[in-house]
Amino acid sequence: MSALKKLANKFIVIEGLEGAGKSTAISYIDKWLALQNMPAEKIVYTREPGGTELAERIRDIVKMEVQGETLQDKAELLLMYAARVQLVEHIIKPALADGKVVIGDRHNYSSLAYQGGGRGIDMALIEGLKQLSLGDFTADLTLYLDIEPELGLSRARGRGELDRIERQAISFFQRTRAVFLDLVAKDQNAFTIDASQTPLLVEKAIFTQLDNWLASLN
Repeated sequence: MSALKKLANKFIVIEGLEGAGKSTAISYIDKWLALQNMPAEKIVYTREPGGTELAERIRDIVKMEVQGETLQDKAELLLMYAARVQLVEHIIKPALADGKVVIGDRHNYSSLAYQGGGRGIDMALIEGLKQLSLGDFTADLTLYLDIEPELGLSRARGRGELDRIERQAISFFQRTRAVFLDLVAKDQNAFTIDASQTPLLVEKAIFTQLDNWLASLN
């Protein structure tokens, strides 16, 4: 079977903490897909939260700070899934049904890691919400960019002012990272990339994982 046929209908997700280099990693995946002769019109890019008009408005709510009113942790979680449902139903599923490959900047693991690990919301509650919202829908491949929170946040600060979530205590990101690592360790379709390496080494590691994954597809 050709690489193009193997890659049709596949959902590839990049996960990672702030400053891990998700946007750069996506550009590497794009480069790899070009080497597989994947036409640009057959590739769809998404981000979470966001990706549709309504989901982008939800993203704004999640990121903003309102004086005198704190966004409750469970409200944050519900907003994340509301945005995710809009994206999956309006963009991702139709693209996959059309034989396209979808590259996602974050997906469900981010809720488990940030709201479950970082916020401390019960994992069973999140899993139940995931089943209610998405059922068995999941990524075909997840690449987790692992980085020490201190280094990642230092990189994020270099990009400009930090948003509400990026200004959380370092312990928040340490808990988040621990959950990411645990999730990937238990998922045969997820792999960890050392994001503290040089860009060239990160690119090489991503290419290696993508090559191995492609070879494993029937």
